[in-house]
Amino acid sequence: MPLLLLALLVPRMAVAQQVDLELLLAIDGSSSIDAREFDLQMQGIAAAFRHPGVKGAIQASGDLGIAVALMQWSDSRNQSLSLDWRVVKDEETAEAFAQAVENTARFVVGGGTAIGSAIDVGVDFVLKSPFQGRRQVIDVSGDGRANQGRLPPRARDDAVAKGFTINGLAILNEDQAVDSYYLYNVIGGTGAFIITAQDFQDFQVAIVRKLIQEISGVPIAGIRKGSEGLAFEAQTD
Repeated sequence: MPLLLLALLVPRMAVAQQVDLELLLAIDGSSSIDAREFDLQMQGIAAAFRHPGVKGAIQASGDLGIAVALMQWSDSRNQSLSLDWRVVKDEETAEAFAQAVENTARFVVGGGTAIGSAIDVGVDFVLKSPFQGRRQVIDVSGDGRANQGRLPPRARDDAVAKGFTINGLAILNEDQAVDSYYLYNVIGGTGAFIITAQDFQDFQVAIVRKLIQEISGVPIAGIRKGSEGLAFEAQTD
């Protein structure tokens, strides 16, 4: 049998690099996000990967590290894998990822909000990555409800059926109820949860909490709603 044909027949899991987690950060670039708000998202992610809590969660997740990529999205035709997959497993690789985020340009500018399409394309980006994670998570952040494209619950359910977890970071600056929308229409899968940020200035605090929780895979015990919107409480012994 020719070697090329044999390679095509080998399952992805057998040839892909194994990691503890494949994490796709899906960042809203729609028309509701101005240049300052986009920069605050990117700066928040970069700062989060320099945070001791996030780096500690990465190192505690396992010896294989996590594979991370960043996707920008808006309407049903605009999704960009703007920062390709790379392994983060220690101080050096976390800093390299933070610097790469800081140097990443905005590829998606304007357009509607197609969360379902973002999930569909995100799943495809993960499945085509050169890695195979014990867990596969898509982290959707945004400040609005879907107004075009595929219905988010259908995309979410299809992703969950493939073993994915969809988490959410809802930014409440324009719609104080967008957290409830994400809860019922966007998140799903094993251990799925949502974190809220009151505005884009609060994004960095929220993304640190979110990354620590999803990297460590801490189970969720309950939901409470207070002045900060919906918050999910981690289960502790």
